[in-house]
Amino acid sequence: MDDIIEPKLILNPEICRRNIQIMVQRVKAWSGDFRPHFKTHQSATIGEWFKQEGIERITVSSFKMAQYFANHGWNDITIAITVTAKHAQLIDQLASKINLNIVLEDENNITELEQQLHNPVGVFIKVDTGYHRTGIDADNLSKLKQLLQLLKNSKKLIFIGFLTHAGHTYHVHGEDQMQKIVKPALDKLLVLKTFLKDEFPLMQLSWGDTPSCSVYNDFYGVDEFRPGNFVFYDYTQSEIGSCNLEDIAVCLAVPVLAVHPERNEVVVHGGAVHLSKDYLRKEDGSISYGKVIAMNGLQWNVDEIVGEVKSLSQEHGIISVEGDSIRNIKPGDQLGILPVHSCLTANLMKQFWCTDGNKIDMMP
Repeated sequence: MDDIIEPKLILNPEICRRNIQIMVQRVKAWSGDFRPHFKTHQSATIGEWFKQEGIERITVSSFKMAQYFANHGWNDITIAITVTAKHAQLIDQLASKINLNIVLEDENNITELEQQLHNPVGVFIKVDTGYHRTGIDADNLSKLKQLLQLLKNSKKLIFIGFLTHAGHTYHVHGEDQMQKIVKPALDKLLVLKTFLKDEFPLMQLSWGDTPSCSVYNDFYGVDEFRPGNFVFYDYTQSEIGSCNLEDIAVCLAVPVLAVHPERNEVVVHGGAVHLSKDYLRKEDGSISYGKVIAMNGLQWNVDEIVGEVKSLSQEHGIISVEGDSIRNIKPGDQLGILPVHSCLTANLMKQFWCTDGNKIDMMP
């Protein structure tokens, strides 16, 4: 690894395990169930680290991922993406083997799935509490009651509760801004339990996003938590205030291809096919595709900042180097990039090289 010739995603297992342990303890403090989202790491090996902390239920983002983890011994899985009747066969296959939960938000799909399924499956109704990506508006009680009436009469679709993702927390900085986003979203969710508890006393509220679960603490009334990114964290999470740079468990090791001191830039082999094109807008208005740090073999040092990835093409990254550190960089050297979005970077790289010398594969 001292002489890498192509990008490799490095994982620090010690940091990763610590992140898992901290989130387990946070959820315990809220007296909630922890159903972590596995879309970030997509690894059976890392999944075992969760089992060692007592985790038995998980969340995934696709049927392929659900099948992968079911094959690795996970028997209680929620697929946290809205499904339709087109997924009936896939739902039935999984529900015949494991305790499966799905997410719905449409009357016709409830009706069609009830007719097509042979195996019972748990159902969450997806509600929108302010993110506005998808889900039924949490204030639309008449629409929600229509869906609930269908589920109440269903034999195959078993209503569990309401599921939301407060993705708009990714656009805040610090606890004060987090409070302004999370509290109104939680209030919307809790109103549903208040108004419907007599008819559905076992109803659960499922909440998921890493920023709030890392910072916020007043989750009274929420039954289940589904953060995922926390397992690695990333540069974005450090800017939000969810973590510090030293809590980031993955780093993309890239080889230096060229050095241009006249414009204080370094070109590396590490582009959009490795990092994605997600970016972070800094306070000064500049755009960063990753925080660049020094590396020594398989180790990185967040105290040795090199600069920022200012632009990406397919295979290349251009780094704007801070100060005069460019004098110590030459072609063939190795630098580290803390990714803006670790979920996408891991999904693109499909493999982890660990700081302890081991290698971990992800879902094919």
